[in-house]
Amino acid sequence: MDKIYLISGLGADYRLFKHIELPDYEMIHMHWIEPDSGNTLAGYAGKLIDKYNVQPNSVVIGVSLGGMLTIEVAKQVQLSKAILISSIKTSDEAPWYFSFFRNFPFYKLIPGKFFTSFGILIKPVFGHMEKEDGLMFRSMLENSSPTFISWAMHAVLNWQSKTAVPNVYHITGNKDMVFNYKKIKGATIIEGGTHIMVFDKAEQINQLLREILQK
Repeated sequence: MDKIYLISGLGADYRLFKHIELPDYEMIHMHWIEPDSGNTLAGYAGKLIDKYNVQPNSVVIGVSLGGMLTIEVAKQVQLSKAILISSIKTSDEAPWYFSFFRNFPFYKLIPGKFFTSFGILIKPVFGHMEKEDGLMFRSMLENSSPTFISWAMHAVLNWQSKTAVPNVYHITGNKDMVFNYKKIKGATIIEGGTHIMVFDKAEQINQLLREILQK
């Protein structure tokens, strides 16, 4: 059975993919590991490659931060398919506030624990969730490492990636409040899809993933 590697988003874990169903594949969740303070996204992707022994011609699926890391994995290992969901594939697709917070890094004054403890303030940005999914979202945040959260925010905001990599497939939603679909090129757009559409649009995403994997 072929393997598919899955990388979740910031503040999330393997449970983010609870509704993703790919029965013909072995789904391997790439769990977060503590970064070194100087790690870039590229350096962190190298850690994941080593830990999970990602081989050429593998398939990697990443959501949000996981999509950006998928791109960095693809730069180091020739992937059969690099699939991004609710993410960006180059820094040119990043929203305006990335540049703002690079120039005015107020976020550095906010401890990572704030983001893991106050999910109720963050959740509206991600989109509507059913009660069960909302509770799971809060649990994922609360179980996230504050150290990792702080590192990842800095690494994401300072990600500079202009290089196009081959075999990239991109799925995004037109209601995503984190990454504006209008700035994203060459993506399949899901109508009504929010940043957390892997929950409420999973049926459509599963169908798209099956079509991509058959190519």
